[in-house]
Amino acid sequence: MNELPFMLPVGLFTSDGQVHRSGVMRLATALDEIEPLGDPRVQRNGAYYPLLLLARVITRLGPFAPVTPDILAVLPAADFAYLQTLYSQMNTAQTPTWTAPAQAPQPTYPDDLVETECPHCGALLELDLGSASVPA
Repeated sequence: MNELPFMLPVGLFTSDGQVHRSGVMRLATALDEIEPLGDPRVQRNGAYYPLLLLARVITRLGPFAPVTPDILAVLPAADFAYLQTLYSQMNTAQTPTWTAPAQAPQPTYPDDLVETECPHCGALLELDLGSASVPA
């Protein structure tokens, strides 16, 4: 899921009397989250950060593509809150729920017996090392 279409609860009202509610948001990159920090508006007022961040990841809002901070600034507060929540849900890392498989118990053999698998055919072989002779 790299992009997610959305529908704003209230919508963007344009000067021609239309209401635009549909849009598309993409997953954020590290640069999307870092770059707005250097913007002078964010340095003066941290409240600008979400506005600039959302403008980077919303690829379309109604007929507008790209979406600028000025477009987002005139959204109703309910829509802006909705977009912040959507961003958070899309970009929050999910902890994997799977766990490592349990270790199979290792078989025990008498001291001189070893079980191995043939690397060519996969047959299980039992080797008796007690009867092996060591060359002198």
